Amino acid sequence: MILQVITPEKETFDLPVSLPKSYLGKEVHCLFYTEEEAKNIPVPVSSNKKPSDFFGILNQQEGEKFERHIQQIRKEWDRNI
Repeated sequence: MILQVITPEKETFDLPVSLPKSYLGKEVHCLFYTEEEAKNIPVPVSSNKKPSDFFGILNQQEGEKFERHIQQIRKEWDRNI
């Protein structure tokens, strides 16, 4: 995903964009909106789910990978930055 913030001074303008090679030959979407419009987009409120509602959502391999990632993040909390 590529984000480029611009401030246009007129209605028509050239917007040079460099795309990664992986984007070539694929349909690429461009979306234009103002900062004010983005602030007015309603954020969906999560339902009242409990942690137990997510039991079994990850298989054992994904769970172990996630646990290793969490342990690594916790180690970084203790670093002196």
